Amino acid sequence: MKVEIYSDIACPWCYIGKRRFDRALAAFEGAADVEVVYRPYQLVPDAPTEPSPHRAWLEERYGPQSRAMDDRVAAIGKQEGIDYDFDAALHVNTIHGHRLLWLAEHEYGPTVQTELKERLLAAHFSDGVDVADFAALTEIAVAAGLDRTRVETFLPSDEGRAETERELEQARQIGVSAVPTFVFEGQYAVQGAQETETFLSALRQVAQLKS
Repeated sequence: MKVEIYSDIACPWCYIGKRRFDRALAAFEGAADVEVVYRPYQLVPDAPTEPSPHRAWLEERYGPQSRAMDDRVAAIGKQEGIDYDFDAALHVNTIHGHRLLWLAEHEYGPTVQTELKERLLAAHFSDGVDVADFAALTEIAVAAGLDRTRVETFLPSDEGRAETERELEQARQIGVSAVPTFVFEGQYAVQGAQETETFLSALRQVAQLKS
């Protein structure tokens, strides 16, 4: 079974959704036969390449209620073992992180890609890392299992950019308008950071349809 997860590095609900899906997959009897691939999505495609404080950007976009929005996410995240630090988080473009995820999938496989995704989310939301900075991205990628020299050559180049942008366009074409979106076998979609039980039920139902 193939599960494609459309997700952005700068999406707090994507982090929660990942944790819940990971737990569902761990409980799923057929987990060994499931291939999980992360697909790119950008909540703010025109986000700047130079970072600015997340809190200030969110307040400018959503007004005074933005802090309550963050607080709600942080409280739910805590239940999933996520330590959100929105005071440290930075608003910045995520395209290069998505390029790295593309590289991880195509040269290292889904397991390494999933590890990289976890580390990118943690860096962005918990550690206040600028995930557009090549030096920071290199350290994250190496920790996930990618080769340092390969990453240092890859990031400043245009490699993977056209492919990543093509996948972003494909997401729009199939109607992905909110993330996270989980697509099972290219046919069945589950939207949002659903509860673990919902993901487990989806895995079992799709497995039954395939059998």
